[in-house]
Amino acid sequence: MNPLRSLILAAARNGTIRRLVATAPVSRDVVRRFVAGETTADAVAVTRRLVQDGLTVTLDYLGEDTTDTAQAERTVQAYLDLLDRLHAEGLADHAEVSVKLSAVGQMLDEDLALANAKRICQAAEAAGTTVTLDMEDHTTTDSTLRVLAELRRTWPWVGAVLQTYLHRTLDDAKRLSAEGSRVRLCKGAYKEPETVAFADKTEVDKSYVRCVNALLAGDGYPMFATHDPRLVRIVDERAEAHGRKPGSFEHQMLYGIRPDEQLRLAQQGHTVRVYVPFGEEWYGYLMRRMAERPANTTFFLRALATRG
Repeated sequence: MNPLRSLILAAARNGTIRRLVATAPVSRDVVRRFVAGETTADAVAVTRRLVQDGLTVTLDYLGEDTTDTAQAERTVQAYLDLLDRLHAEGLADHAEVSVKLSAVGQMLDEDLALANAKRICQAAEAAGTTVTLDMEDHTTTDSTLRVLAELRRTWPWVGAVLQTYLHRTLDDAKRLSAEGSRVRLCKGAYKEPETVAFADKTEVDKSYVRCVNALLAGDGYPMFATHDPRLVRIVDERAEAHGRKPGSFEHQMLYGIRPDEQLRLAQQGHTVRVYVPFGEEWYGYLMRRMAERPANTTFFLRALATRG
């Protein structure tokens, strides 16, 4: 594993470093640029602006590794409030939510996480939008896919996330590429052992392309999450080769990273979905985004110097 990535992931769980970063003046600028804010009102305001720019949105209420049922319930309520607001503001056609099962009780009990996810899906259905289940570290992959399968019995539109740094992902991509299946493909952002994950960046990228082809060859709706210009270009080339038209797949990028590219792709007729996090638990999110690809640190630093 890249030493810088290991250092960033270690910092993500270090309370002392978190306090230092949280209180540094520059951190407020970083957070404001890459996190919508701490409240539902902040998230809705950012969503409205992005939608007006021709983009679509998926919203993530930050928090994970919940080991307290009360906190899990607070997270569920945050999503229910958000979905109500999206519906009331007429934004639900263009904005969905992303949910980490560990934030709604997965570490306590899989059945609790499933029950809580069902409540969020019910609210999303009532609001006229969808839900995507975020993927976390490899120890939760099977559990998350089991919950996904249960949710899809009632809500077949529930989205999955697959991480191409895992050895297993190509098989998962083939299995989940059926008609109606929504799948977000990303590289992965957790520290994983080499027994289950590719350690070399080139191998991760090769895996990404293999999975791109598997998803495009299927009958589902692929969602390609990457900021890598080369991979974005490959996605478009492979989509054309598979006879896929804009609208039969989408590009996804993080809020605050490569906003000009997001707009460029949207202006070309592509569906571009921006992953927008909000909430007080921004620190772990920010660290993982930098660890996901250490070059992301360059995106973050450049973004502080320009609004482009």
